[in-house]
Amino acid sequence: MEGDLIGPVRSFNRTVTQRIGALNEEYLAQSRPLGASRVLWEIGDGGADVRAIRARLDIDSGYLSRLLRGLEDERLVRVQPAPDDHRVRAVRLTEAGRTERAELDRRSDQLARSLLAPLNDRQRARLVEAMGTVEQLLTAGLVEIEVEDPASSAARFCLQSYFAEIHSRFDTGFDPDASIPVAAADLVEPAGLLLLARLRHEPVGCGALKLHGTEPAELKRIWVAASARGLGVGRRILAELEHHARRRGATVVRLDTNRRLTEAIHLYRSAGYVEVPAFNDEPYAHHWFEKQLATPRTTAQAHPLTPTR
Repeated sequence: MEGDLIGPVRSFNRTVTQRIGALNEEYLAQSRPLGASRVLWEIGDGGADVRAIRARLDIDSGYLSRLLRGLEDERLVRVQPAPDDHRVRAVRLTEAGRTERAELDRRSDQLARSLLAPLNDRQRARLVEAMGTVEQLLTAGLVEIEVEDPASSAARFCLQSYFAEIHSRFDTGFDPDASIPVAAADLVEPAGLLLLARLRHEPVGCGALKLHGTEPAELKRIWVAASARGLGVGRRILAELEHHARRRGATVVRLDTNRRLTEAIHLYRSAGYVEVPAFNDEPYAHHWFEKQLATPRTTAQAHPLTPTR
């Protein structure tokens, strides 16, 4: 990473933390720090699973427990075993907690207005647009991609979501029995693998790789949830699949796709895939693509690959 990029990022972080009041012991002039107020807001009116809050905020379980104890001492929340599973802790707002959360929302609105008030209309529009860009890029950086057991609940969720989407988009729907099968065993080493993308610990995308020895590897089941589109997740999954194929000796990757998946077709072409004659008899395919993978010179000389997190 270029060293001259680090300084502006650090400067931005210092400015933002000061401007939003994150350095104050009593955030928004309330009697608690930012972390406790953020947890209070995250609980929401319907309550929440403590583990889900920890995952969404990506904070240490011990620290979250201390924050919750403090909110309990203020009689703002109530932490109890979940009704359907006593091993799981659930937290709900009390009546006082709901009142306090509404007050936090009011004061947060005031803070937002104070950020915008000194600026003219053009500056306000620029700031809000820049904030949207920063939020999108920071969110993109939270996405983690790793190899997943195709039998896991998260993998099944992604694959079922993939099938549901293509069924709704294909001209004639989608019948798995009519398509070339991809069994779970095909997505486990050494036959292949499945990559899963997670955002705040929730599955938001997947992609599969089938290996065929010295023959071209196949890319399958590439899908991104609507909530994660625009973050570059599909392109990252594609690149990770190529890296895994290259590491396992493949020099060519192939894929087929349906004409209705226009976004995917654009992605493949922009990533260097070229259209080739049909290489299989997939009944739902209208386009077949292929890409030559760069062959690493040696293990020592090859550039480091993007780590799978």
